[in-house]
Amino acid sequence: MFFIYVIRNTKNNWYIGYTHNLKIRLKQHNQNESYTTKRLGGPWKIIYIEGCLNEYDAKKRERFLKTTHGYAFLKNRLKYFLSQTNQ
Repeated sequence: MFFIYVIRNTKNNWYIGYTHNLKIRLKQHNQNESYTTKRLGGPWKIIYIEGCLNEYDAKKRERFLKTTHGYAFLKNRLKYFLSQTNQ
């Protein structure tokens, strides 16, 4: 199983990725072992997860979520969560 995840740091930066081991991947982000999030700083927390049965589908979903329409989907999907954390 593969997971598409959205993480957010305390500076409100978002990162979208996919992995087969969510626990290890989050640890890598928080220990600055990921090139993509190293410069943004942490700590990172998971705010959204989706599951896929294979890597191909996970890659396609990750690519979609990184588009304008995908980002709008996430903001709408997380509307309640985001309104609670911005208070």
